[in-house]
Amino acid sequence: MRRLPPLANLEAFDAAARLGSFLAAAESLALTPSAVSHRIRALENALGLRLFERRHRSIALTAAGAAYHAEVAPAIDALARATERIHADGHRALSVSVAPAFGRAWLVERLAAYQTLHPQIEFALSTSTRLDPVQRGEVDLAIRFIEAVPAGLDGWKLFDEAVFPVCRPAQARELQRASDLLHARLIRHPLLSWAAWFAAAGVQAAEPTEGPRFDDGALMLDACTAGQGIALTTTTLAAPLLASGQLVRPFATELAQGSYYLLAAPGVNDKPWVIAFARWLCGAAQHSTPSA
Repeated sequence: MRRLPPLANLEAFDAAARLGSFLAAAESLALTPSAVSHRIRALENALGLRLFERRHRSIALTAAGAAYHAEVAPAIDALARATERIHADGHRALSVSVAPAFGRAWLVERLAAYQTLHPQIEFALSTSTRLDPVQRGEVDLAIRFIEAVPAGLDGWKLFDEAVFPVCRPAQARELQRASDLLHARLIRHPLLSWAAWFAAAGVQAAEPTEGPRFDDGALMLDACTAGQGIALTTTTLAAPLLASGQLVRPFATELAQGSYYLLAAPGVNDKPWVIAFARWLCGAAQHSTPSA
């Protein structure tokens, strides 16, 4: 077995030798001077020699103490550098791609909660509705509104979504039946099918080819609130506007047109901090099922 003194005693000895004072060493180590003196005395007893000459208002290394410090100090410095590197390595980068509207409505708040629990994680959030960023490994994780996990990717369903029309209250009063929407100004989104909703409502209709088109669900709802038309949206995105009364649902018909999935880029299994976050986010989703 190697005979090594307690590291705390070596640390006290090194601080006192560098600073030339038990008081200064105590301040640097957040200890009392008596605690520093006790640790150094214990080290001297273990070594069987005096390391310091104790004078009335000062201390000085003995010859043996100076020789010992010359050997010990580089080792303590190496330990400190190794520890600093470990702490630096603990700061992990984690990139997430998400649709802008969903990011604002659901994800950002949860990222903040996770960062509070794990401050060493540095998040990079980007916006997109395409699969390319996660398929090419440009991001670690992506959240997408899709029907199923694409081939070649790992993924987990966060939750299902209900899809339905929304409009301003004044517009809703003019709508008696779902077929009335055939003559209304419909706002379009590439991921949401008006034709599918009409079919669920018992109305035969093709996908509209006219009307404002938005790739960003939040901007689409802003346009709807401004009176630019009637939008097809999801529960998660519409919930705040429905709660405030700015928008209403003119009809109760809704359909399950897709789900939010968390997708992992190839190679993410080699990053345990990413997998840990993915598991946490899936658990958070189970406890935050959207409601209209």
